[in-house]
Amino acid sequence: MTTQDDFTVTPHSVDGDVDYDQLLDQFGADEVTPDQCGRFPGPGHPLVRRGVFYAHRDLDRFLDAATAGGDHALVTGVGPSGPMHIGHVFPFYFAKYLQETAGTTVYIPFSDDEKYLTKDQSLDEIGRHTLDNLRDILAVGFDPERTRLIVDSADADVVYPLASALSNELTQATVDATYGEPENVGLSFYPAVQATHLLLPQLVEGRQPTLVPIGADQDPHVRVCRDVAGKERYDIEKPSALLSKFLPSLDGPGKMSASDDAPNILLTDDRETIREKILTYAYSGGQSSVADHREQGGDPEVDISFLLLYYFFEDDDEEVERLAREYREGSLLSGELKEIAAEKIANFFEGHQQRRDQLGSLGEELEPYRLTEAERRRALGAVGYPDDALVRQQR
Repeated sequence: MTTQDDFTVTPHSVDGDVDYDQLLDQFGADEVTPDQCGRFPGPGHPLVRRGVFYAHRDLDRFLDAATAGGDHALVTGVGPSGPMHIGHVFPFYFAKYLQETAGTTVYIPFSDDEKYLTKDQSLDEIGRHTLDNLRDILAVGFDPERTRLIVDSADADVVYPLASALSNELTQATVDATYGEPENVGLSFYPAVQATHLLLPQLVEGRQPTLVPIGADQDPHVRVCRDVAGKERYDIEKPSALLSKFLPSLDGPGKMSASDDAPNILLTDDRETIREKILTYAYSGGQSSVADHREQGGDPEVDISFLLLYYFFEDDDEEVERLAREYREGSLLSGELKEIAAEKIANFFEGHQQRRDQLGSLGEELEPYRLTEAERRRALGAVGYPDDALVRQQR
C-alpha cells in the first residue's frame, strides 16, 4: 500500500497522478534496462519496447530460461467482477506473444472467490462474469498444450489445499502490514490463495523461472508470494515480476477500472460504439481551438487517444513517432488522432470478437485448458499431500 500527497496506489484502487520513479523507490523494484528489453524474443513487444513495463524483480532469470529454451512459465490472472474492457487485454496478448515466440507456459487464474469477498455482488453474478471472461480469454487464442485456466471455485479441490499448505508460511502481521486491516476473514486468507496462483506452474511442472506481468498496484501480491517462496520449505523459486504503468481512463489520469464511473471500452463494443466513446470521452492533449492547436501543437503524453496507440494498438514504432511529432507540431488535430485510434482499436476488437463468436460449448472448449488429474496430483504432492489426496477429497 502506497499513499502520497498526490497519489494513492493499493491492490484495490489507484488515484491521482502517479509518480513512477517514486513508486519504484518505495516498492524496491529495479528499472527495466535497455539490455533487458533487447533480450525479449523477436523484435520485442510494444509494452516492453516503449517502457510500459518499466520495472521488474529478477527479470534476468526468466529471460535466461526463455532465450535458452529452458522451462519457464508466466502467470497473469482475471478478477471476474464485470465484463472485460480495453485495460484488461494487454497482459493476455503479451502472454500470447511470449508463448508464440519463446514457448512460454501460461497459467491464468480466475479469482472469483476474491471478487466475491471484495465486491457487492452475489455468487451468481460473479459466476456469470466468470463465464463471460472465460470466453474472452479463450478468444485470445492460447495454445491449450501450454496453457492452463484455473477458476478458484471450480478448482477448489487443488487451489485450497495448496493455499492451506502455503498459509503456514504467512503471518497475519505480514498480511496486515502489506494490505492493511482486512474487511473480512476471507481476505485475511486470500494472500495464501494468491501465492498459490503464482507458484502453481512450479508446483505442477517443477522448479522453473516464472514471470508475473502485473500492474504496479498488484505488486504487493508478488512481494508476499516471494516471501513465501523464500522460506525454502518447498522446491520452488521466487517468481519474477514485470511491473507496468497504468492505462489511464478515457477521461484522464488514473487507472482504468470496470467499477469506475468513467466510461470504458468493452471487448464486446462494436465499431460505432468504440468510435463514439473515443470521440466523446477520450481526454485530449490538444488546444481549445483549431487555430491555437495549429500554432501551439498538442501534448501526446497526456492525450488518451495517443496513449492507447502507444501502449498497444499501434505496433509500428515509426508510425507512433510520426503521430507524436505531427501532434506536437499542430499538423495533426485532436479529432484526427481520435479517429485514428478508434479505427485501430475497432479493427483489433473485431478480430477478437470473431474468435469469441466462433467458440462452441464453453465446457467443451475449456476442457483442454484445465488441469489434468495427474497435474493436480503433482501439485498436491509438491507440498506434501499423499498421492490419494484427490480421491479422499472427492468422496
